Amino acid sequence: MNRSTPPETLYAAPSALVQGRFIDDALIAVDDDGDIVSVGRGAAPPDAIRLKGVVVPGMPDLHSHAFQRAMAGLAETASPAGENFWSWRDVMYRFLGRLSPEDVQAIAAQLYVELLRQGFTAIAEFHYVHNDYSGGAYADPAEMSHRIVGAARTSGIGLTLLPVLYQASGFGGAPAMDGQKRFLKTTDDFIALVETLRRTYRDDPRIKIGVAPHSLRAVAPEALLDCVEAITVMDQDAPIHIHVAEQDREVKDCLAWSGERPVEWLLNHAPIDRRWCLVHSTQTTGDEIARLAKSGAVAGLCPSTEANLGDGVFPLSSYLKHRGRFGIGTDSNVGTCPADELRWLEYVQRLFAKQRNISEANDGAHTGAGLYRRALAGGAQACGRKIGEIAPGYRADLVVLDPEHPALIGRRHESMIDSWIFSGSETPVRDVMVGGNWVVKDRRHVAQDDVLKDYRRCIARLTND
Repeated sequence: MNRSTPPETLYAAPSALVQGRFIDDALIAVDDDGDIVSVGRGAAPPDAIRLKGVVVPGMPDLHSHAFQRAMAGLAETASPAGENFWSWRDVMYRFLGRLSPEDVQAIAAQLYVELLRQGFTAIAEFHYVHNDYSGGAYADPAEMSHRIVGAARTSGIGLTLLPVLYQASGFGGAPAMDGQKRFLKTTDDFIALVETLRRTYRDDPRIKIGVAPHSLRAVAPEALLDCVEAITVMDQDAPIHIHVAEQDREVKDCLAWSGERPVEWLLNHAPIDRRWCLVHSTQTTGDEIARLAKSGAVAGLCPSTEANLGDGVFPLSSYLKHRGRFGIGTDSNVGTCPADELRWLEYVQRLFAKQRNISEANDGAHTGAGLYRRALAGGAQACGRKIGEIAPGYRADLVVLDPEHPALIGRRHESMIDSWIFSGSETPVRDVMVGGNWVVKDRRHVAQDDVLKDYRRCIARLTND
């Protein structure tokens, strides 16, 4: 059979967000490979499948540590000494020290189901748990990465897998701590891992392989640049993600080590361009923000986690004035909803500025809809996949919003997105398609019962150990 022109399925929607603007009576043709082949408007022909709501592109989640979903709430105990990112990190190290490969897959699958039900359709998994309990390699060094892929396939979410290079506990190559032993790889072993993953999953359109040098405190300059050079040789378009400038202490330690701030160091010494995603960047100067925007890189913003950890606030208004690109991530996964992340992003800016509608400067522009469009574009760029738009050649990652949901009744077009983001109520997401496959129908994920059973078994074991 000739597969050069796969069969198509035509979907009709009362309206859809197509290439940045809403059109009514939308017709979307999807081939059997899961790609959009045409988008138009008009009366639905008899063979069209009629969608029961307004269609928008699914949102990419550009930063996640999936296993941390299972520890949400476990670090919320106060102490007289005060709690911060570093004390939270100690709790995280103790938690992950007990996780088996089966646990990692069960937790990730449960998280991905939750994300899909809220309207995320792709994930960039910043994956740094490589080794066994002792810090040694598994018989298959890619064991843990395969578990993340297994979870993505079970849930149906699109995946950008970012294996993490992690080698030190602090700037200047400070020796790794015991809690970090499951992360560690030599540069050569790391590059071999990336090559294995690329070879294994090269024919799967749902998966993209990139790299993530963890941070400047965990990867020395030579190793970071070796990592970037290696992935560039393999794939000039591969995403490169890094944690940067998340905490005040990190900035002070970076200055003591190099005389430069973290974002400043990267912009001065690394080939920052549109392949890069600088995650957090909450501790930045005006000059760094201007240069970051000019570089074409994406700022990876994770408002719910940044609030949970007390990281600080990204200077969004200044960044947008320089036409900077951003996307949203769920990071530690204390939140799982794109509307929540965008609402947090805007509201924190309002609290600081004591004004409203901070992220939109144009008269009459819709704040929620504008945030959604920008996060789609930035998230897709950071994931390195053809997603984030309803347009020919893009993956058919579609979210159907229920116009009869109380928050959306009487709303149209941009006002519907505004109401979704700023209503704060139960999700209006009705159906979700990823790569041409329906993974959520009538608010239920197709595999949610089986995934939840595995997750319950995992948590029971962790609780009883």
